[in-house]
Amino acid sequence: VQLVESGGGSVQAGGSLTLSCAASGYTVSSFCMVWFRQAPGKEREGVAAIDSDGSTVYADSVKGRFAISQDNAKNTLYLQMNSLKPEDTAMYYCAAERDTYCSGDVGYWGQGTQVTVSS
Repeated sequence: VQLVESGGGSVQAGGSLTLSCAASGYTVSSFCMVWFRQAPGKEREGVAAIDSDGSTVYADSVKGRFAISQDNAKNTLYLQMNSLKPEDTAMYYCAAERDTYCSGDVGYWGQGTQVTVSS
């Protein structure tokens, strides 16, 4: 299984970015997929998740600004991030759980992509 993130970068506050996570050896639509982030000196936190029936959940800090989605034909997970804030600055990781419904049992991690938001 391989998860490869892309789409990170530097953006000014209020801007937008779309992260992608291309999966191989794993079908993103069949399991729970999660975006995590970790800022320097802080613990890793879950940002958004989508399970096999398309149900989504978001951290309170990103509700209304971020959207998780997937393209089954491309076997790719996305995170659309709008109205970015400096506090969104972090390394963002794609993760694949072992269950069809999100349970916290992460089996695979991507290498991460850096998002930096300047004020």
